[in-house]
Amino acid sequence: MAKRTNQILELLTKENKMEVSLLAGHLGVSQVTVRKDLDELEEKGIIKREHGFAVLRSPDDINGRIAYHYEIKKEIAGKAAELVSDGGTLMIESGSCCALLADVLTTVRKDLTIITNSAFIAGYIRGKSNFQTVLLGGTYQPDAQVLVGPMIRQCVENFWVDLFFIGTDGYSPRTGFTNRDQMRAQAVRDMAGQAEQVVILTESEKFSRHGIVPLNLKNQKQLVITDSRIDSRMTSELKSREIELLTV
Repeated sequence: MAKRTNQILELLTKENKMEVSLLAGHLGVSQVTVRKDLDELEEKGIIKREHGFAVLRSPDDINGRIAYHYEIKKEIAGKAAELVSDGGTLMIESGSCCALLADVLTTVRKDLTIITNSAFIAGYIRGKSNFQTVLLGGTYQPDAQVLVGPMIRQCVENFWVDLFFIGTDGYSPRTGFTNRDQMRAQAVRDMAGQAEQVVILTESEKFSRHGIVPLNLKNQKQLVITDSRIDSRMTSELKSREIELLTV
């Protein structure tokens, strides 16, 4: 079931909208089976149904992004959690891998302070730990449940941390890591300026695509945590830029 759900999300991420019959054909199962899977995704608010079609609600919807490649993202989050010590202060940006990192930390670490611009993350770990959560102020983007805008810089200038964890929409050899949203990209830049090291959490498939807005992390010490399917050429590319790499 989990594998089939992930396949459905992969197809809808690429196409945004697909006929139920076409989905069934791609998956090699009956339409009745696909409808049951779609019912579950619709109940979670990830997709919606309309006249024989399944439609992804929003590419920015955090619930859908967490469900997509969930197991890989969980492994990446687990590896990232190893970098964090009890009692520390860290920053976490909005993103699916980042949300899973925050969740993992609630089970393996104690007495942390998490500074974030993600209202989703603040709610996601609420009641799960004794962590202190600092939510940076700004303009609220409801689909991604993230805060952006000039207030982020004003708020984050009050902090300095060793580690800042971020996600990415892609990578370009010319520009580095990218985002598809200008406001969220600027929030990442503003937060990155207050961190000793930026840790990028992403599935390896993101290296085959790129967003339209460069994150401009060139002057930052960077570490990438991704899965072992990363292409060897991309491994060499990161090494040439002195970007450290860990794989799971």
